[in-house]
Amino acid sequence: MNIEPRAPRLAVLIDADNASARIATGLFEEIAKIGEASVRRIYGDFSGTRLKGWSDVMSIHAIMPHQNFAYTSGKNASDIALVIDAMDLLHSGRFEAFCLVSSDSDFTRLAARIREQGTDVYGFGEQKTPESFRQACRRFIYTENLLPEAPNLAQHEQSKAPQAKALKPPSAATPLIRKAIAQLDDDNGWVSLSMVGKQLSNLATDFDPRTYGQVKLSDLVLKTGAFVTKRIPSGGIQLRLRPVQSKAKAKSK
Repeated sequence: MNIEPRAPRLAVLIDADNASARIATGLFEEIAKIGEASVRRIYGDFSGTRLKGWSDVMSIHAIMPHQNFAYTSGKNASDIALVIDAMDLLHSGRFEAFCLVSSDSDFTRLAARIREQGTDVYGFGEQKTPESFRQACRRFIYTENLLPEAPNLAQHEQSKAPQAKALKPPSAATPLIRKAIAQLDDDNGWVSLSMVGKQLSNLATDFDPRTYGQVKLSDLVLKTGAFVTKRIPSGGIQLRLRPVQSKAKAKSK
């Protein structure tokens, strides 16, 4: 009897003060690509109306609220509670990875400490998140890409669907893709798209085609207009830099 291997167990810890409830559905869909969200906890002061958005969706996504009253102005009891729980969960040894949902740079040291233990950290936060926190994570996903209006596969498959607004133009990804190709380049200049994707993740923890308005890396590569692609017999895609034409040749055509 063949038993399928269990998906990686994840501890999802949400900083309600620094994350919008509008991302809830997209967040857990994205987390499902990584593994099983075994622990789902959210931290904040839910006694008022400020976090009502999260209160309305917690039961839908089975998120356990951890109430932290703001007894003193300027002191964030929620952050402290999240860090304490994270360390307890880390030392339990039951989780393959942590998902920290916040745009707060205060969690940079927590992410670094978890990774020192050999456990992966996936960060989720807004584009304004300080680079220190983004780089402390194995991968960082912009929550703007998880909103209902963000680029998604269903929209991609419906050619008549309205184009989602990109956080950055596709051309902004060209220098990074060029760098990835340069680090993988072989004798003939062609490199595997899948290898480029892996190298991009190593170069920038927050790289995501959706940031540039595209669902797939292959679509982004074509959209930039800076690369040539070809499909190989095995079904994979290879790419290389588009040759630069001289002005004289361009005029003669």
